[in-house]
Amino acid sequence: MADSPRAWETVLAHIESALIDGSLRPGDHLPPERTLAAELGVGRSSVREALRVLEVLGLIRTQTGSGPHAGAIIVATPSGGMSALMRLQVAANGFAVQDVVATRLLLESAIAADLATRGGDLAGSRQLLDAMQSDTLTEAEFLALDAQFHVSLAEASGNEVVAAMMAGLRNSIESYVLAAAERLADWATTSARLRQEHTHILAAIEARDAASARRLLHDHIAGYYAETQVPRIPPAPLADSRLAGRTPH
Repeated sequence: MADSPRAWETVLAHIESALIDGSLRPGDHLPPERTLAAELGVGRSSVREALRVLEVLGLIRTQTGSGPHAGAIIVATPSGGMSALMRLQVAANGFAVQDVVATRLLLESAIAADLATRGGDLAGSRQLLDAMQSDTLTEAEFLALDAQFHVSLAEASGNEVVAAMMAGLRNSIESYVLAAAERLADWATTSARLRQEHTHILAAIEARDAASARRLLHDHIAGYYAETQVPRIPPAPLADSRLAGRTPH
């Protein structure tokens, strides 16, 4: 019996539900296409269509081929439509790397300071950091989780506009950091340092040390781009966390 024209929506709903209830988490690999098709009673073409939608939305990353790294890995959980629209705008315009870096330094430094000042739910950030501890991740998988870690801090701030902006920028961030990784002399050393820096950023936020959180976040972003020889990193932003704050002004 052939699939209905919208059978892919059954697959999409199944995966989204698992993401929302936590049975699938960032860092997990989805079951193979054949398994999902049999479990849900749909054709493999419908599974592939659903996976394409999830990848466009930024929820999964897929890798072709065979072996332990093939297939789809979860890199995010569902979020609002504004970030998806911004992601399309970013893709259409092809923003320059320096503009993305400058925007990250401005937004994310303020976000870190704001979180340290006001507090926020960092469970999602901690979950992503845990997922990045796996030694089996490829560079692409690690950096996809890394990019989502930065988005998760924006989400924890409670500022929906800033969170949507960061989510919309995530694909650009991920593509640039992955391209820059080709310039690294030793990926194992760099990835270990990135994990440690993420840990220190979270620790500063949880200790309510806004100045350290701002500095650590700025140096984390700027340090990676300096290491990969991307020129003209902007200076550290002024100590003003209002940009990421929740209070309108």
